[in-house]
Amino acid sequence: MNNVKLAVVYYSSTGTNYQLAKWAEEGAKETGAEVKVLKVPETAPQAAIDSNPAWKANMEATKDVPEVTLDDLEWADAIIFSVPTRFGNMPGQVKSFLDTTGGLWFKGKLANKAVSAMTSAQNPNGGQEVTTLSLYTTMYHWGAIVVAPGYTDSVVYGAGGNPYGTSVSVDQDGKMKEDVQGAVKHQAKRTVTVAEWIKKGQSN
Repeated sequence: MNNVKLAVVYYSSTGTNYQLAKWAEEGAKETGAEVKVLKVPETAPQAAIDSNPAWKANMEATKDVPEVTLDDLEWADAIIFSVPTRFGNMPGQVKSFLDTTGGLWFKGKLANKAVSAMTSAQNPNGGQEVTTLSLYTTMYHWGAIVVAPGYTDSVVYGAGGNPYGTSVSVDQDGKMKEDVQGAVKHQAKRTVTVAEWIKKGQSN
């Protein structure tokens, strides 16, 4: 599958979704995919970031991660999004970026890409499923092919059993409550596999 190009696009204030993105990268590379890990640009005011030591530390730790561009989306055969929940929805930073994709959408450049999504929240019922589904709403408008993990591997159950995309609960100290590494890697591999099927179908 070395001809499949995957963009793992994440937004993370304190590091959880960056870690999910890195596990997705590992899983995809195990299939031979070419992978870019890319962060959504931060739009929060510096004062808000400075007031949260974990947020500030994560920004410093990931300062060298490239920011996602529209060219990256056009380049990719497959895209995995990893974003936290904000009041049962995606963060404003992510929505702002997605709102810039209209030009690509109009030209059909986002159609038929394999896409999948992951998320995190402090509570299992804190909006994890609906956040993933809100991301997929945009993907449907793109004409992309949503690749949900469903229950295609038993590792999904141990990670909380979210069929829409891997989700994890995070405690007050920023530690993940569920063991989701295997589920993230499975989701990444499945996304790359479906992207390969799409590429083969389009070339026939």
